[in-house]
Amino acid sequence: MASANMKDIKRRIKSVKSTLQITKAMELVASSKFRKAREKADSAKLFFDALYNTMWEITAENSTFESIYFSGREVKTVMFIVIAGDRGLAGGYNANVLRLAESKIKKIQKECSTVVIPIGRKAVEYFTKRGYRVVAAYENIAENIRISSAKEIADKVMAAFRNGNTDRVELIYTDYVSPLVQEAKSKSIIPLEKPAEEKRKNVQTSYEPSPEKLFDIIMPQYIAGVLYGSIANSFASEQASRRTAMENASDNADEMINDLSLLYNRARQAAITQEITEIVSGANSQE
Repeated sequence: MASANMKDIKRRIKSVKSTLQITKAMELVASSKFRKAREKADSAKLFFDALYNTMWEITAENSTFESIYFSGREVKTVMFIVIAGDRGLAGGYNANVLRLAESKIKKIQKECSTVVIPIGRKAVEYFTKRGYRVVAAYENIAENIRISSAKEIADKVMAAFRNGNTDRVELIYTDYVSPLVQEAKSKSIIPLEKPAEEKRKNVQTSYEPSPEKLFDIIMPQYIAGVLYGSIANSFASEQASRRTAMENASDNADEMINDLSLLYNRARQAAITQEITEIVSGANSQE
């Protein structure tokens, strides 16, 4: 019985060691991808900030500035752009963002209709299987996201807004806060809130043919920049979450191996003690 028990323990130790090798490898891969993703997200932020400041300088050119991209029309349909991961084993990363998205959608559905653009395989599977109205879906684009890919998505979003197929666009993504904290967030990207009069500032730049037309030209670039930055930020959050999850899994595997090794040594010691006891008993009976 002791021998059989020891074999089972050795088999479990071998299995846990194999799992440990996998989690360690995944932790290293996630760490490498995380560094690259953070660099991309940081560079995207610089681009977005410059574009954002330019847009509001254009709106400040005159006090009567108007655009269809400012709030004002009745909201009948809301479009949700939901960014999740293409793979699992990332702790609560996918669950948190999808939970937030579903709660937002269900709340909106009481007042108006909704459509979804999921980005990431997990988001595509989630909304497709649950019967949501998916108007476009994107998988495996986050790791190597380019501004051209974000522009393609932005063009579809802008066309839907201009054509009246959607009246508001909500973006749900994961914001990287720190290596241990990633926060699922939601923000409205279309329409924009019209700046208050006190926030307008005098500018010396003259825009041709008009500030409104220039603003409408730049707006798709602005939305593409928002999407690019959010996708890059979400991917960095995914890798940080996966790295933490794999690190915890590796620590748990180490602890399990130590416990199993202790159990194996105890079983082995018990078997040796039993054999010695049997030998001594046999020698005494011969006497």
